[in-house]
Amino acid sequence: MLLQNVNCCEFKVGGSGDWSVPMDANANNYNQWAESSRFQIGDTLSFNYSADKDSVLIVNKADFDNCNTASPIEKYSDGHSVVTFDHSGPYYFISGVHDNCVKNEKLHLVVMADRSHHNQTAASPPPSPSVDEVPPSPAPSGEEAPSPPSDSGETNPTPAPSQESSPPSPPKNGASSIVMSFVGSAAAFVGSSILLGF
Repeated sequence: MLLQNVNCCEFKVGGSGDWSVPMDANANNYNQWAESSRFQIGDTLSFNYSADKDSVLIVNKADFDNCNTASPIEKYSDGHSVVTFDHSGPYYFISGVHDNCVKNEKLHLVVMADRSHHNQTAASPPPSPSVDEVPPSPAPSGEEAPSPPSDSGETNPTPAPSQESSPPSPPKNGASSIVMSFVGSAAAFVGSSILLGF
């Protein structure tokens, strides 16, 4: 599956590669073919036609709908044209001969998102080590350091004996042990302040 995602596909227009007026001018043969195919960035589409009688134009939607051949985005006229999809979204192809376009020698297709981008996200491991920790934890492991010392000037509170008196949850997560140490230190500090004050 990974190899399929990395390799680009080569498509022949209509399945055969022949770019011509459909036998039935009322049928949308090219569009029906495109609906059954999945195009992605990096794929190519080839067109075979007589260079002296036809051409391939990439146009916008309005020119596609109206068979306007006057201002194409790109024009191919070598008889064997290969278009590489370099962005996702809709593509509109029409014949460079207006009458051929009117007789449905035209194609609309949609190119899907970049497969190499999906590959990187699928192949890379998740950022948090959630595989080791099945039970839910109070904070993600990536947020251990910044969360505890918000109210105290101390960056590394010393553990107090009262930390051992709170066994309900074992400190599997570094953030929870730091929080428990902070609470224990704060309680010890308040307790000693009260004792010293009297």
